[in-house]
Amino acid sequence: MQLYQPNYFQNFNPQTEFEKWAAVEVSDFNSIPEGIQHTVIPGGDYAVFDYKGSSADASIFHYIYGEWIPNSNYELDDRPHFEVLGEKYRNNDINSEEEIWIPIKKKKDTPIE
Repeated sequence: MQLYQPNYFQNFNPQTEFEKWAAVEVSDFNSIPEGIQHTVIPGGDYAVFDYKGSSADASIFHYIYGEWIPNSNYELDDRPHFEVLGEKYRNNDINSEEEIWIPIKKKKDTPIE
C-alpha cells in the first residue's frame, strides 16, 4: 500500500518520498499482534489494472498515470494506492501477475451518468 501526499503526482519528482506499507487484509483488529500498526482503507472507486510482467518494469505505471488517467473521465483521489500480490505473483519475473488498484474519482467537469 502506498500513501502519497495529495499533490504527489501533479508535481511528480521520482526523488519525492512517500510512505509504503506491506499489508495483509484482516477480518477484525482483535487478533493483530502487539506493535503491528493497522489502518482502514476508505471506500471509493478504484481503477483496477490486471498486470502481467516483471515488477521491475515501470511501464504499466507510465501508462496508468501518463495515459489512462489523463485521457479518462477520472482523476486521482487522495486515498491509498495498492497492489494485490496473489499466488501468481513472482518478484521480477516476466510471468508474474498482480492487480494494481488506483483510487479515482470523477473529474469535476464530467457529467454524472
